[in-house]
Amino acid sequence: MHRFALLSGLILSAAALAGCQSTKHPAPDTMIKTSSIVAPEGSQTTENGGTLPPISHRLAGRTLTIASIHDLRLQDKEVILSFDDGPIPGRTDRVLATLNQFGVKGAFMMVGEMAELHPELARRVAMEGNAIGSHTFRHENLAALTFDVAMKEITRGEAAVTKATGVDVNFFRFPYLADSQKLRSAVAMRDMVVMDVDVDSKDYFNTSPAAITKRTMDLLHKRGRGIILMHDIHNRTATMLPTLLSRLEAEGYKVVTLQFKKPTAPAEMASL
Repeated sequence: MHRFALLSGLILSAAALAGCQSTKHPAPDTMIKTSSIVAPEGSQTTENGGTLPPISHRLAGRTLTIASIHDLRLQDKEVILSFDDGPIPGRTDRVLATLNQFGVKGAFMMVGEMAELHPELARRVAMEGNAIGSHTFRHENLAALTFDVAMKEITRGEAAVTKATGVDVNFFRFPYLADSQKLRSAVAMRDMVVMDVDVDSKDYFNTSPAAITKRTMDLLHKRGRGIILMHDIHNRTATMLPTLLSRLEAEGYKVVTLQFKKPTAPAEMASL
């Protein structure tokens, strides 16, 4: 009975977080699909069940070390792959497998509650060299809260992700992208870089993986570079990712790896 209750609680929690995204939208997919097709070593499965050739790792770009949002400057045809709302078994691990196949890293903005539920997976994301960020503890709309309550949500999420991953949390994304200048400044004071969004894949809409890929590439063609927003809690996202990365590689894009460097104290402060 206790085991049934625990499983039910995990499913309900995952279902609740499945509604997390940058804007309001219909409920996402809830079924985790598996395939009996085994791809050859070094290849990956596409969204239609086929396989792509082994990866050459030409997609991997430079490592960008930043101390603040002002350092986050991308060159033409450079992208950052960011994933919100996880981790969740059956999907985050598939995303990780695809990133590893292409030899690239992502930036994972974890919800503290999810990191607490799945600490082994959260730690794996960090140990594989991905940038780690917080997305608050319960994915609250911070703009609708008082400043003090919003900061409690931020610090609680940061603490939960830090404990689960075993690494410092150096990045942050506002749920629903709902921010304020006061909150942004407060986040920066905690040595976290706010991750904004340049290309919203809208993978939270109940649409096909092919449609997500097309939308993402169409927006990217208009901008030429940028931070791509995706969500590692969706089955459709894990399914479309190999095709998206293959498209990026074929068109000469490079995936930037993010690293954080704590800002150097001003000279007058260092002398105190």
